[in-house]
Amino acid sequence: MSRAWRKSSYSAGTQGNECVELAATGGAICLRESDDPRVVLTTTPPPLAAFIRAAKAGEFDGLTE
Repeated sequence: MSRAWRKSSYSAGTQGNECVELAATGGAICLRESDDPRVVLTTTPPPLAAFIRAAKAGEFDGLTE
């Protein structure tokens, strides 16, 4: 199945391989890292929305420092 992968405008790196990409397919959301696109995680909109809210609130900031 072909997916339209979307990449954040905040992606780092000059070659575009340092980011997480997302694609909607049916009722699921697929996630992958651009440096290894063979590995795909799948979730649904509600858990992804909860994760995004938590990220916006800074709950994961300590993980990237």
